[in-house]
Amino acid sequence: MGVITCTDEYTSPIPPDRLFKALVLDAHNLVPNLMPQAVKSIDTLQGDGRAGSIKQFNFAEGSELKSVKNRVDQVDEENFVYGYTLIEGDALIMEKLEYVSYEVKFEAAEDGGSKNKMVSKYHTKGDFVLQEEDIKTGREKALGMYKVVEAYLLQNPDAYA
Repeated sequence: MGVITCTDEYTSPIPPDRLFKALVLDAHNLVPNLMPQAVKSIDTLQGDGRAGSIKQFNFAEGSELKSVKNRVDQVDEENFVYGYTLIEGDALIMEKLEYVSYEVKFEAAEDGGSKNKMVSKYHTKGDFVLQEEDIKTGREKALGMYKVVEAYLLQNPDAYA
């Protein structure tokens, strides 16, 4: 098994508390409403959304994937840190990967916005070599969701305030 670690950093004009509330605490409501063409629903299968909970992302018809399950590892509302692990998904993902762990941190920026960092660790099966293109595709989808939520928050300054 190999491990590939990727770190992405983004800046946003949105303060960290609003992004955290929208992208983490209320994603199950907000994301399917903002992106119904991509995400059909986000269901909590076990737990209350906190550490140990299992969430299933169900993708819209016609998507490359049908669904994935994530285990919530950490929800730190004071420091705006969220950790989760992709533990189950369509054969397309799971035939190559044992699991993928993520840690997302939202920090205040001097300009009133935020600096946001996501560390992804891909744990591959056997001697499988994950291609940069595979990683890039997933990162672009995550950034796309982030940007849609950010645009919503810019257009709705009182949302998640």
